[in-house]
Amino acid sequence: MDFLIGYNATPSRFGCPTTLTDSLRFAPVTIDVAPNARVDSEVGPLRTVLLHRPGAELKRLTPRNNDQLLFDAIPWVDRAQEEHDAFAEVLRGRDVEVLFLADVLRSALEDPRAHTAGVRAAVDSMRLGNDLAEVLSSHLAGVDARTLADVLMSGVTFEELPAAEGASLVRKMNHPHDFAVDPLPNLLFTRDSSAWIGDRIAVSSLAMPARRRETALFDLVYAYHPRFRHAARAYGAHSAPVEGGDVLLLAPGVLAIGVGERTTAAGAESLARSLFSDGVAHTVLAVPIVQTRATMHLDTVCTMVDRDAVVMYPLARDELVAYTMRPDGSGGVKVDDPAPFLHSAAEAMGIEKLRVIDTGLDPVTAEREQWDDGNNTLALAPGVVVGYERNVETNARLEAAGIEVLAIAGSELGSGRGGPRCMSCPVARDGI
Repeated sequence: MDFLIGYNATPSRFGCPTTLTDSLRFAPVTIDVAPNARVDSEVGPLRTVLLHRPGAELKRLTPRNNDQLLFDAIPWVDRAQEEHDAFAEVLRGRDVEVLFLADVLRSALEDPRAHTAGVRAAVDSMRLGNDLAEVLSSHLAGVDARTLADVLMSGVTFEELPAAEGASLVRKMNHPHDFAVDPLPNLLFTRDSSAWIGDRIAVSSLAMPARRRETALFDLVYAYHPRFRHAARAYGAHSAPVEGGDVLLLAPGVLAIGVGERTTAAGAESLARSLFSDGVAHTVLAVPIVQTRATMHLDTVCTMVDRDAVVMYPLARDELVAYTMRPDGSGGVKVDDPAPFLHSAAEAMGIEKLRVIDTGLDPVTAEREQWDDGNNTLALAPGVVVGYERNVETNARLEAAGIEVLAIAGSELGSGRGGPRCMSCPVARDGI
């Protein structure tokens, strides 16, 4: 998992650093945050959140590429934007400060060091060849921060590349509508690319090729945006994948990390070691999940809706197990044998038991609502969550259990397989 802190420079033949990590090595950089940036739980009153409003990157999706870019359907972008605007308004209506990724990225790229790093993040010489990469790098070096941010998010096709003298086999052999710089339609799901744990920010090493470049954008935001400058430290470099959708903050100092399609066992263990070393956590539960499209992250199986309650896919209720990790007292990690997840979680949280609210008792309804992100709720406070309106039975069961549900439309937002929690990266929550 790539958690970046600060850096030094080795230029390439184009006068730019050879990797994104190198590109940030022009001066020491401390990843800082506003004084109130801290997240210790899933349900503490939400104060600040980072979202990404769907943009031009979604208009790049076609039946030819949507599978590769991890979407199950081609979203109606105007409607997706309307749905997302309504989601943001629900949050603001509950006194949540909403930050947008496009705005903070553009602001970060005003820093010349970030601009240079952004150019390197966009241009892949292994893909384009040295000559075409040099042309594109030179072009992007001269554009303003807004234009570069748009390229980083929505990509560039070969027909949109700047004109250049001479022949390029790469240009000639690619279709004009092929991507020279891939779009990032999954930026919509800001939960996965970074996660706050206590007062630390973890920038994910993403597992799927279609999402790996997202790491570069979040590196830039946390290294250079003026908002993030109050000495919260990132972790040291890790390589094994961990994604934010697999990280649940069950209670202060207690995390559950799903291990499956997007997060590896090595990644979960590596993150746990870092958290223990820095005193941020005392218990981490590694939770194996079935590796399918319907259960790509732990938060597609269950999310917390109150201090002692989760909404959960019923087929997973008795099947989920956890490997409990704790510091061994000598700098290492002690790993217990697997035990039932719900029992292990309650024990680590110091409560008698976790209340479980199922996504429907009828197995067909439960499966349908799990597929439609019925388990993927975003808590705004203990007992108050945002969920998709189409999950009628799950929402009714939550309300019957005393949970207030703020229902939003998601017919287009859900086409990338993600609900309200997936679409939000909490930056600040009050304690519980």
